[in-house]
Amino acid sequence: MKQHAMDGSLVERTRPQAPRPKAQIPRHNAQASRWRLVVGLWSLVFTLAACGGDGAAVQPTASGAAQAPTAASEPTAAATSPAAAPTAGPTPIPTPGPDEYANPVIDQDFPDPDALKVGDAYYAYATGSGGTNLQSARSSDLIDWQPLGDPMPALPKWANPGYTWAPDVSLAPDGKTFVMYFVARDAASDKQCIGAATSEKPEGPFGSPADKPIICQADIGGSIDPASFVDEDGTRYVLWKNDGNCCGFPTYLYIQKTSPDGLALEGEPTQLIKNDQAWEGSLIEAPTLWKQGGKYYLFYSANSYAGADYAVGYATAGQALGPYQKAAGPFLKTSSTRGPVLGPGGQDITLAPDGKTVMLYHTWEPSVSYRSMSIDELTWSGDTPELQAAYRLPEPKP
Repeated sequence: MKQHAMDGSLVERTRPQAPRPKAQIPRHNAQASRWRLVVGLWSLVFTLAACGGDGAAVQPTASGAAQAPTAASEPTAAATSPAAAPTAGPTPIPTPGPDEYANPVIDQDFPDPDALKVGDAYYAYATGSGGTNLQSARSSDLIDWQPLGDPMPALPKWANPGYTWAPDVSLAPDGKTFVMYFVARDAASDKQCIGAATSEKPEGPFGSPADKPIICQADIGGSIDPASFVDEDGTRYVLWKNDGNCCGFPTYLYIQKTSPDGLALEGEPTQLIKNDQAWEGSLIEAPTLWKQGGKYYLFYSANSYAGADYAVGYATAGQALGPYQKAAGPFLKTSSTRGPVLGPGGQDITLAPDGKTVMLYHTWEPSVSYRSMSIDELTWSGDTPELQAAYRLPEPKP
């Protein structure tokens, strides 16, 4: 996923998160499942709205729409009340003031966002959409973004097109080479694997002369969702997930030391965590490693990206290689409190211009036709991270 310099300056590291199809459908192409999602996710939105977000049960109607329950002792409005006067329509969406913004900050398909700060500019990278391998954009404030196009228009010779996901870009120690980890379909194994490419500019083009992936666990489903991390002593690591859910294998998050330039692995990989909590469903993915107050925070996404159960959790450790202790339950999940925030995940973390810590993540747009990019401040209550996700509601600019 991403690199995080400890002082929050020049460079910072969001993975996909991105789709994880069991039937080998590209994660960025949700058309095959879109119409199933529309019914399910909108039913959830109506449910949460009717219940004030407290999760109270609703009853399905004969047509399949959700309907709030009526107390048995109360007569219905149709039997006892005159027709209600027409309203003026839905409540208008508030317009942000001069020092405010509203999510999504990139209101188009931009899943698995990754953030990189270079000088005073921010660069965002995402899983491909609309026929591109990948996507990129540039901003001075994390709020207003300028599309830059495909940062890797040509894939290396080991990769087949059409399955390119979850880029992670960081700066090499030489201060002038940008390193991109990315996921693509390995032609030899027919599995998703991780490659490494370089560029002299953060916007690309990134290229690679390699004839094979840098990480490819083909025997356990493949390897996806790379994330770079640089510790305070300069030691560089890469994190990822084995794509076991594609093929009936367990899913784990891994970490491994790399060469200083990030282009070669050193030593052996270490398993960190697996999906062992009920909310995580059949998989975990999209690791993001962040250090705060001397403690390592491993954020991750879990469950199916194509539904409202997709959410973000975290685990903590005293050293980069663990062992990690998971928090109970998701840290960021579907909600209507300041939403609708639907299926958030594929997170990344960076520092805003004012020094605040912010998390980038994708959510399903309410029509369930694409995943847009949002940002919100990541705060800390002691050792506990907190985030209040919002959708189309004014918030203070970071």
